[in-house]
Amino acid sequence: MRFTKSRWKKKGLIFKPKGNVDWSLTHAQVPFAYPINNDVVRIFYATRDINSSSSVSFIDVEANKPSNIIYKHNLPVLQKGNKGTFDDSGTMPSWFLEHEGKLYLYYTAWNKSVEASYRLSIGLAVSEDQGLTFKKMFAGPILDRSIFDPIWVGQPCVIKEQEVWKMWYLSCEKIEEINNIPEPFYNVKYAESKDGINWQRDNKVCIDFDFGTIDAIGRPCVYFDDGIYKMYHSNRKAVGYREKKDAAYRIGYSESKDGINWNRLDADAGIIKSDSGWDSMMNEYCSTYKRDGIRYLIYNGNGFGASGFGYAVLDERE
Repeated sequence: MRFTKSRWKKKGLIFKPKGNVDWSLTHAQVPFAYPINNDVVRIFYATRDINSSSSVSFIDVEANKPSNIIYKHNLPVLQKGNKGTFDDSGTMPSWFLEHEGKLYLYYTAWNKSVEASYRLSIGLAVSEDQGLTFKKMFAGPILDRSIFDPIWVGQPCVIKEQEVWKMWYLSCEKIEEINNIPEPFYNVKYAESKDGINWQRDNKVCIDFDFGTIDAIGRPCVYFDDGIYKMYHSNRKAVGYREKKDAAYRIGYSESKDGINWNRLDADAGIIKSDSGWDSMMNEYCSTYKRDGIRYLIYNGNGFGASGFGYAVLDERE
């Protein structure tokens, strides 16, 4: 099914932290919607402390009306690691899936960098209580920079099909000094695994740069539907993306028959930026789920999640 701009209906803001606890002063970034049953969706998100170190927490919402918050968790479920480790500057949720009765969390790990501001890698944590608590599986990352990914990797999307695990992830290929700021340029690449831990990378680029128009492609969100792989991703320019509406993140949409070779179809996926309010400058970092014939899109707005996250709906029965 092809999504068109006229079909999506934006429903507004769901959640923004009040900033009244030290581990969650700002941001509800990279929201991921994980249905825990037919009635409740658990939305995980990254939030920041006074040092901008991110940790993971969640809220529970009504599946058919995500603006109805049922529960707000009062603790982080995944935090930064010890000094010197790959995630000592913060953790951000990226993708969740069930495997052998456990909930796997593929997360983006942060390190500070002198020359490039930050360096990312990918970690793995596991929960046995539907996300109330997580345990990191390893002391180090499962995916880091490599011969194909020279600067950093992050924000993976993972799907398991029979015995094959498929990952779409961000790969930073260069840093360019723009207005005295080291700006990253990153695209979406593909990897495969037999166990979800050890990954084979062959430099397969799925969504690439269109320099000057698209200089960074953020957070791939892939699902398989009607015999087609469908991906939402966040596109931005390198110059002015923090303060200019036409350069800032917007959600794009692409399709693929094999999950590797992709066709870009919509530059903004039908989620148009508002004239004013929480998503007037940016929209980005989405995840999606379906309930009773309605597809829901949970996404961030202005300030890379500083303004919180909201949702839009698509009636696939029409």
